[in-house]
Amino acid sequence: MRVRTTGDIGAFIRERRSKLGLNQLDVAKKIGLSRKWLGEIERGKRGAEVGLILRALKSLDVAIDLKIDGPSAKQLRDARKVDINGIISALKRQRGK
Repeated sequence: MRVRTTGDIGAFIRERRSKLGLNQLDVAKKIGLSRKWLGEIERGKRGAEVGLILRALKSLDVAIDLKIDGPSAKQLRDARKVDINGIISALKRQRGK
């Protein structure tokens, strides 16, 4: 699932909670927060503390894997192809001239 907004995270949490057969109070107790807080998150409330959202996801047995997408991903792949030994050798040759 691609997450772009707080609404996306909230929808995911609500869907996962429902699939597990849990109500908002069950999950809120697991993370040590109020049912009201969880309801606001599920509705996409902005400004929720990331740490608390991560606790909510953990309580639903969800892990987050981050992935670089777009131009940055290509830059990382290209960086892995850099021959650092070749660069160092070329610099040493330049200094020796």
